[in-house]
Amino acid sequence: MPKGLIVKALSGYYYVEEEGKRGGKSVQCRARGIFKKKGVSPLVGDRVVYSITENGEGVVNEIEPRESELIRPPIANVSLAGLVFSVTEPELNMQLLDKFLVHIEHAEVEAVILLTKWDLLDRLPEEESARLGRRMEELIALYRRIGYEVIATSAKGGFGYQGVADRLADQISVFAGQSGVGKSSLLNAMLPGVSLETNQISQRLGRGKHTTRHVELLPLPQGGYIADTPGFSQLDFLELGVEQLGWCFREFRSYSGDCKFRGCTHIHEPGCRVKEAVQEGLIADSRYEHYLLFFDEMKDKRRRY
Repeated sequence: MPKGLIVKALSGYYYVEEEGKRGGKSVQCRARGIFKKKGVSPLVGDRVVYSITENGEGVVNEIEPRESELIRPPIANVSLAGLVFSVTEPELNMQLLDKFLVHIEHAEVEAVILLTKWDLLDRLPEEESARLGRRMEELIALYRRIGYEVIATSAKGGFGYQGVADRLADQISVFAGQSGVGKSSLLNAMLPGVSLETNQISQRLGRGKHTTRHVELLPLPQGGYIADTPGFSQLDFLELGVEQLGWCFREFRSYSGDCKFRGCTHIHEPGCRVKEAVQEGLIADSRYEHYLLFFDEMKDKRRRY
């Protein structure tokens, strides 16, 4: 039986692209009933074994083991997440960036931070432009120090686009970020000849309009796929345990092994090496503050559910 990759899921059908025929015609498949009995659903990104029926449609018979799985959007085998944030319109929200990073670390997917709309800094009043420019330089230095790759981009002249394209090559990638940050513009630049729907940011609301309604993998010219997806608009911590949160802050790992108590929450325990690292300036205050915020949010969610 042939093997393939699910590139789209829509209305109970799975569209499978045959292995070795990237970008070719996909086969419309149904899933075997056994999956439903087992409580398993095929996902976009799944590598599957399928068979062709007499009417030319297919049946997904087997799902191969997944390397990763995201809950929202529901997609399997993502190897790289591009976290897309604009430097302005809307201004970068560090709390949201850290929230994305927690989810990506929990899914054990590699992350790259993509900063868009650099050209808009030139249009701001000089003082405002200088302030934002300094803030962005500090932010880039912080996240690179933690170990994340950061790429600055601008739609004007395609600045930084080649770096993004090189990074996406031969991966199954997904873009995540709040609405209006330029995800669709970036996707369009990565996919010459494919025009995805884009919407200008709503000035009144200060946020973009959702333009993508289902998950689909699109083949990249340089190899690999990018997911066109409704995105991570509803991030919550229900699938993550509070005891896992510290591990999802990458820089905490260098210090947490030296905490006095095993299972230290890095909040109220004496002899906490993570708290000492914050006081010594080895861990950024903003990151630790967001850790405390997320910890409280998770405890509150647990109480309510």
